[in-house]
Amino acid sequence: MPQTAQMTARQVLEKLVSMPSVSRDSNLDLVDFVDSYLLDLGVRSVRVPDATGSKAALYAHIGPDAPGGVVLSGHTDVVPVEGQDWSSDPFCLTERDGRLFGRGTCDMKGFDALALAAVPMALARGLKRPLQIALSYDEEVGCLGAPPMIAHMVASGMPRAETVIVGEPTMMKVVTGHKGGRGYDLHLRGHEVHSSIMHEGVSAIMWGARLIDWANGCNARNAAARPGPLAAQFVPPYTTLHVGKISGGTAHNITARDCRFGMDFRVVPGESAADWEAALAGQVAGLQRQMQAIHPDARIDMHAYFDLPALVPEAEGPAERLARQLTGDNGAHVVSYGTEAGQFQQAGYSVVVCGPGDIAQAHQADEFLSLQQLDAGEQFMRRLVDWLAA
Repeated sequence: MPQTAQMTARQVLEKLVSMPSVSRDSNLDLVDFVDSYLLDLGVRSVRVPDATGSKAALYAHIGPDAPGGVVLSGHTDVVPVEGQDWSSDPFCLTERDGRLFGRGTCDMKGFDALALAAVPMALARGLKRPLQIALSYDEEVGCLGAPPMIAHMVASGMPRAETVIVGEPTMMKVVTGHKGGRGYDLHLRGHEVHSSIMHEGVSAIMWGARLIDWANGCNARNAAARPGPLAAQFVPPYTTLHVGKISGGTAHNITARDCRFGMDFRVVPGESAADWEAALAGQVAGLQRQMQAIHPDARIDMHAYFDLPALVPEAEGPAERLARQLTGDNGAHVVSYGTEAGQFQQAGYSVVVCGPGDIAQAHQADEFLSLQQLDAGEQFMRRLVDWLAA
């Protein structure tokens, strides 16, 4: 049997962590490894490259051409480590005090490693229903790589799976819903004059502040409103608007020519992301008219850079039934962060989010996955293979 077939989940995780695959960079080294790993097992994978050819998603089908299969979905990219105070090399898996430290151990190469380590087990058992592996790119910058991968899977002719398990860190709890997200780049272009005659200029920063204050007002109104039954399950139980970074201006005594910032929406299921976009567009149009009344060249450019659908809890969905059977978890769990689960659901799959690790560790210095959670993930995979083979 090929050497890669003998790799444990921990060994696969060590290999994955050693390949940085930060979203800003190529992930092809990691994809090459996974492709080779699967090929050594006799499993052919399919790549779905991005437009630049510097990144790729990958998916594979294991087992019979039969219905009722399960997709194990993960992403290959991780967030940067610059500016973080790590106790050990973030790209070298390090064990301390029952924890495996390294960038991506929790989010979410731990699950990727478990899914890949389950393949030789599935081949050895002989499956009655197929197992499919789906690994995307650019999840951390807006879940950009999953939609073309999902479309390719659907069009490929391979049997459509019944269930998708997205392995984001949930402490192996069964998450049945999450908020959607939309993000917009906003560029306000003003008109520069000396600040002593600022009434003749258009300060892009000061007008941008009005747009940010509108977002603050929306948050306050949303927080004060009584949430519906579905929204009430989330923390916080309402749609939020957020600005995390802003830049602009030339000098303290010149009205700002430019102001740039991003505005992100976390939309509770049941509310329309399109309605929120329309509300923002209305504010942008109104402010732009006022700016142009002062100087005709002033304007606001608005560009959507990500659009992530919510995961809506399914009534008696097959993914939830299976995940609860495999984990024994019967609690009600929803999360406010976004995942690729909503994109799979939008494509017609039954989906849950369930994976090892605590989301509180994601993106942090000294990110870790506990050995206990890795073991829980391995037990989950064994039970899943048993179910697929039964």
